[in-house]
Amino acid sequence: MKRLCAKAALELVPDHGTIGLGGGETISYLCEYIKEAGKAIEAITPSDQTKKVCKQLGITVIDINEAQDVTIAFDGCDEVDQNLNAYKSGGGIHTKEKIIAKMAQEYVLLVDETKVVEKLDCKVPIVLEIVPEAASYVTKEAKKLGADYIATGHYARMIDNKLYKAVDLNKDQTYFLAQLTNKQLENVLFPIGELTKSEVRKIAEKYDLITAKKKDSTGICFIGERHFREFLENYLPNTPGDIVNIDSNKIVGKHIGLMYYTIGQRRGLDIGGTKERLFVVGKNLDRNILYVAEGENNKYLYSTSCIIDTLNLNDELPNTCYAKFRYRSEDVKVNLERINDNEILVRYENTKSVTPGQLCALYLEDGRCIGSGIIKEVRKNDEKLWYLL
Repeated sequence: MKRLCAKAALELVPDHGTIGLGGGETISYLCEYIKEAGKAIEAITPSDQTKKVCKQLGITVIDINEAQDVTIAFDGCDEVDQNLNAYKSGGGIHTKEKIIAKMAQEYVLLVDETKVVEKLDCKVPIVLEIVPEAASYVTKEAKKLGADYIATGHYARMIDNKLYKAVDLNKDQTYFLAQLTNKQLENVLFPIGELTKSEVRKIAEKYDLITAKKKDSTGICFIGERHFREFLENYLPNTPGDIVNIDSNKIVGKHIGLMYYTIGQRRGLDIGGTKERLFVVGKNLDRNILYVAEGENNKYLYSTSCIIDTLNLNDELPNTCYAKFRYRSEDVKVNLERINDNEILVRYENTKSVTPGQLCALYLEDGRCIGSGIIKEVRKNDEKLWYLL
């Protein structure tokens, strides 16, 4: 159905010029048909997956600020009713999609019959997109309505306008807040940051709240009670490829798409016949290869330094501090060296599963979060790990 929808949309694509593209599987199919038809277009898109598909197909993607005249923009949606009212939520990149829609002379939603409903029931949870650049504006507008602060349910603390870990370290969520500036946080309250989870539950029971005995959630809040892989499959087309044993360089299996695997993962590989269990140790995005190695402590999982960029620093950069490379990982003592205004070299003792693309949150010994960066490159003994691309 999605391919048929994309094929029909191809008739609306001009032979030349700039078009807008959203995200999702139908859009990816449309890209394939555009390539097959030999259309000399360039695209603007807010979707990383669509950018990747365009790159693989040789379709030029330009920055949204470079676009002059956008002839038409295509996007998908989650539901549409008989009166053509559409519901769009799951992708979570709405702001940029709306900008592209406004820029375009014509805006087209691609909908196959599986998305048509008698009445919009909003089964896909509504995503509230929080744009960091708008945090100050949202705070200002809230104040106009009489609000002094914005309160959230994060396990974190603000002390003297600085972000600190929560009292309940097992539930601490400062890792997810480390990209926010002190300015963005100055009018934010974290009421449960001084409480443990058990204390919060007791308060909920006291006031007879329905969440008092609700099971703890470990998933992503805005997708609801849904399997994460199934959620991704709605928006990212599967791109199967080879699983390669990094030691023997032999193909040992097939993966269903690199985005479904994380470094250090052992479950879900469905590969037997090895002396020890296999673990994911690397990815090559350009060649669509997933690398594995035997044993949970194999050498490929370890590194001794990384480079972080996309920096957000709320304090002077110390020579030594602590880093958290994953939400549930232990803090690691690190030494910091500034490379330039946009990059920092982070050195540490042999540490497991540090992964490009993930957040590195930085902390002082007293639990204060001083900022973060995105892991750009992972190294061992000052050499870049070639299998983490």
